[in-house]
Amino acid sequence: MKIGLNSCTCIVLFCLFFPASIFGQTAAGNNTATNSTAIKGLFESDKVLELTLSGNTADLVNDRNDNPAYHPMLLQYQDETGNGISLRIEMKTRGHFRKLKENCFYPPLQIHFFKSDTLAASVFSEQDKLKLVMPCKEDQYVIREWLVYKIYNLVTSKSFRARLVQVKLYDVKKRKTTAPFYGILLESEKQMAKRNNAIAITRKLIPEQMEPNAFLKMAAFEYLIGNTDWGIQYLQNIKLVAKDSNAMPTAVPYDFDHAGLVDAPYAMPAEELMMNSVRERRYRGFCLKDMKYFEPAITFYNGLKKDIYDLYTNCVLLDAKYIKATLNYFDEFYKTINDPKKLQKEFSYPCDKNGTGNVVIKGLKQD
Repeated sequence: MKIGLNSCTCIVLFCLFFPASIFGQTAAGNNTATNSTAIKGLFESDKVLELTLSGNTADLVNDRNDNPAYHPMLLQYQDETGNGISLRIEMKTRGHFRKLKENCFYPPLQIHFFKSDTLAASVFSEQDKLKLVMPCKEDQYVIREWLVYKIYNLVTSKSFRARLVQVKLYDVKKRKTTAPFYGILLESEKQMAKRNNAIAITRKLIPEQMEPNAFLKMAAFEYLIGNTDWGIQYLQNIKLVAKDSNAMPTAVPYDFDHAGLVDAPYAMPAEELMMNSVRERRYRGFCLKDMKYFEPAITFYNGLKKDIYDLYTNCVLLDAKYIKATLNYFDEFYKTINDPKKLQKEFSYPCDKNGTGNVVIKGLKQD
């Protein structure tokens, strides 16, 4: 059953609460795990950033070929003092599933910034290329996916930071502006790695070659959010970072629109997994029969429980029905990891030779 807010509710809530924090009186985003080298600017705030993108927007969003071209655009926003900022940029479509018209109304986009004095003095001063997640169906699913990124920010600094934005598209040919909608700006892989004093790794590996404690924590997170759309072997919605080329890498997940927590109407588990719904959880780590290996991760998530719940109870962009359903979904996770029998059944599933826990899904090529 799909429950949540519609886009009208979302806009009303936005008008009522903005420019106060999205998280009401609790600045939940300040709990993000970061280190002292965090880049200042774009990802330092939970305030919704309002953007207007001007240009041949129809040409841009309809350019969904395998090799889309960059289209010149103008990005405009107001800074913290109310001054209007205009940046010359270029944009192109990206992605795979969400780029197809039959799947999504808007394709995901990539922004390329041109260096200038104006850029250097803007909130985008440290940016070169950024991914912009566009609404596939409705605003509510964008907001839900953004919150999943915020959960993982609580888990580790080796995570992609995300900024919720409200976007208007102005088509210069048609002289028409769209109604505002929500999107997500995602930190680049290069920036995320640099912030963690690491480098990006692209070689093919297996889960057992990951940094073990970080991997188990990450795999438990994917189970928490009900996401099976990931894999190490083919870097399916996973990036790898390491201290250097010889160090054991850490897996960094992204792209959560197929998670049960988001519950997007188009999301379905891979056929190979023989699952009925993305709301059904399936642990997809590697085989470990002894649950003692999971004890550090379980202790960690028990300690993080209040912060995770607070993200949702304090977010003014969510309606009460979705919050209640989400907390119930989290309750199921916590009941499982704190019940030895349930934990054994769920987290040792990859050891079942008759199950689908060992299925490796090739997935799609990397963005």
